[in-house]
Amino acid sequence: MRLVIAPILLALALISLAACDTGTAPTGQGSANSQRENTPEQAKSDIGLESANGMRATLSYKFAGQKAPTAVFTNPQGGDTTLSDFGGRPLLLNIWATWCAPCKAEMPTLDALAELERGRVTVIAVSQDLKGRAPVDAFFAKAAVRNLEAYIDSDNALLAAFNNQLALPTTILYDSDGNEVWRVIGGVEWDDAEMANLLREAT
Repeated sequence: MRLVIAPILLALALISLAACDTGTAPTGQGSANSQRENTPEQAKSDIGLESANGMRATLSYKFAGQKAPTAVFTNPQGGDTTLSDFGGRPLLLNIWATWCAPCKAEMPTLDALAELERGRVTVIAVSQDLKGRAPVDAFFAKAAVRNLEAYIDSDNALLAAFNNQLALPTTILYDSDGNEVWRVIGGVEWDDAEMANLLREAT
């Protein structure tokens, strides 16, 4: 796959096609455990991404430095977990749902990335499906997802931690201390070499 850095205005114009809206009008992000947003002088500009298969997304550094939220969701064994449980190495958090077309389209390449990055970057996908684990297990089986496990957030606690302002899919890279490095809004082909280079920004 060849990842193209597209003009940001085009990417922003098409982002509604690349991501599933959560249904909440955007009014800016913030949470009780978030740090202050970067100023325009500190933040890098957003970058438009276009995958060879036509998916479009935006790479954003707007919230770089924010701490990972403390929201509780369900691990594959059915117990409670938080993002802090994945400390010690960089974490790539994918927030998705089975009803979201671009989420499903990118999942096989995210699964491939999880295998490629094993031991270097932890990759997890947390479903926002209100019906819980059943639709996730069914989709993973159909798509032959083998390296990702089913993390479930049927109460949408993660979305609430981001003030319900995340479009799906959104994928956030955290460094080993739990600080945001960047986020990708929309679907991409994650097993591309250029995406692997972006992951190195957390090390």
